[in-house]
Amino acid sequence: MSETPATEQTPPPVSPTPELEAKLAEAQQKYVYLYAEFDNFKKRAIKERQDLLKFAFEPAAREILGVADNLGRALEFMPEGTDKNLKAGIQMVYDQLTQTLQKQGVEVIVATGSPFDPNLHEAVGQQPSDQAEGTIIQEHQKGYTLHGRLLRPSRVVVSAGPQTAAPNGASG
Repeated sequence: MSETPATEQTPPPVSPTPELEAKLAEAQQKYVYLYAEFDNFKKRAIKERQDLLKFAFEPAAREILGVADNLGRALEFMPEGTDKNLKAGIQMVYDQLTQTLQKQGVEVIVATGSPFDPNLHEAVGQQPSDQAEGTIIQEHQKGYTLHGRLLRPSRVVVSAGPQTAAPNGASG
């Protein structure tokens, strides 16, 4: 008896069923969704890290601003007859400090003469003046931003507009 070699039989082609196609489509949709989520996560993590590095100086900047304010006041209220070398030395230190702050992204908010903006200014008073109502007429304390983010608001006095005579002859 001779044995016939076993022939390899190939399975008949399977046509995809609607159930399998639905599962495949669902798996592909989940893959695309997860890929997009992961991509968004990466972008968010990169932005958070950049912001952390960008604004890490914020607490130190707030403390240093007090020193800059005091040096500025020392220069502003220095009595007449003060040694010019002392004044020049304090001015140099003040300039160096403000330049260092600028290099770190700290910018002064220009307040006097500009319209009051509650996002940048803190009103500490209101006075009648020849300026239009809502215009800043005096700055008590400089305000600063760090890379565009408010670090400290300007403390300002806002114009109440021109003073008008009180009705019925009463004085105000």
